[in-house]
Amino acid sequence: MLNIALVAGSSRSNSQSGKVARFLQQRLIQQGHSSAELCQVIDLGQNPLPLWPADDSGPWAQYSQQLQAADALVVIAPEWNGMACPAIKNFFIYAGKVELAHKPGLLVGVSSGVGGAYPISELRASSYKNCRLCYLPEHLIVRGVENVLNSPKPAGDDDQRLHARIDYELDILHKYAQALRPVRASIDMSNPAFANGM
Repeated sequence: MLNIALVAGSSRSNSQSGKVARFLQQRLIQQGHSSAELCQVIDLGQNPLPLWPADDSGPWAQYSQQLQAADALVVIAPEWNGMACPAIKNFFIYAGKVELAHKPGLLVGVSSGVGGAYPISELRASSYKNCRLCYLPEHLIVRGVENVLNSPKPAGDDDQRLHARIDYELDILHKYAQALRPVRASIDMSNPAFANGM
C-alpha cells in the first residue's frame, strides 16, 4: 500500500476541487493502491495556510508531516481567471525538498467550464523548482466540474470517459510511486550547496 497525499488547491471551504480530491481518494482506495489511513486529503479551503511567510500558527507542521510520509502527491488545481489559484501557489512556497523531492506528482486541473489547462501549464513551469516534485507526463483536466464526479457511478458519457481516464492515471501514479521509492532512497539531499533548484 502506498501513502498518497491529495492537495485540494482551492481557498473555498466547500470547493469543487475538494469534491474532486475526495473522489480521487476513494478511487485510490477502491483500486487497492492505498488505504483510508494512508490516503489523506489536504484541503486548503477547509484548513488554509496563512500567506507565506507566516508564523507557526497555521497547519503547515501537520501538512509537512503528511507530505514527508507520502510516496506520491496529487495536486488538484482550480483555474481562476486563467491562472492557478493563490492557495495552491502559496502551498508550493511552503513545500520544499524535505516534503516532496523525487516523488511523483499527478496534476489535476479543474474548471467549471471548458478550461482547466492553464493551471497545469503554470504549475509545471514553476512549482517544482525548489521542492523537486516529479510531475508525471500525464495529467487530468476535470471540465464542467459541477456536472461530473458527483457519484461513484458515471452519470453520462462525459462522466464515464472521465472515470475511465481517472483510473488509468491513478494506475500510472501508483507505478511511478513504486519505481521512485528506491531512487529517492539513493539520493543524498543533505548537501547545503544545492538547497534550491536552478
